Amino acid sequence: MTEEEKNTNQKAEEEEKEEEENPELKVVMPEANRVTMEPEEFKEQPDYLKIFANFYIAQFDLDDLEIINLYDKSHNMIDINKYLLNNIHFPRKTLIKHVLQYHDYNFKALLDEISKDEDIDPKEMKTYEDWSTWYEKRRGKIAGSLS
Repeated sequence: MTEEEKNTNQKAEEEEKEEEENPELKVVMPEANRVTMEPEEFKEQPDYLKIFANFYIAQFDLDDLEIINLYDKSHNMIDINKYLLNNIHFPRKTLIKHVLQYHDYNFKALLDEISKDEDIDPKEMKTYEDWSTWYEKRRGKIAGSLS
């Protein structure tokens, strides 16, 4: 122990003795106020919306949203993509739940536009593969497409 540490310890001991002898000098530390946040409650989302969000996030990860962008008349993808970029560290399952909590209306607007143009019912798209198949068929309709 260095000389400085010895002096510091000695001063602390002297202050403790002084506080014991004179209770008016005693410092009382209050208990910390603790606030507990309630866990977030997530809205229950329909399965078709969860499946589409999963497909959308997969296409987002692949930088392959060009086909969906054709149906984005109200710029819903900007809100969705910004949220995904800010929260991409979440695992996919958690990210789906979170993005739908705040942007379900954006996904529904995209699905409304897709169903108008393509004569498909998003509620009938039961699997990821259904969306993938639709996406490739739609890509094939584009003149000069490489796929």
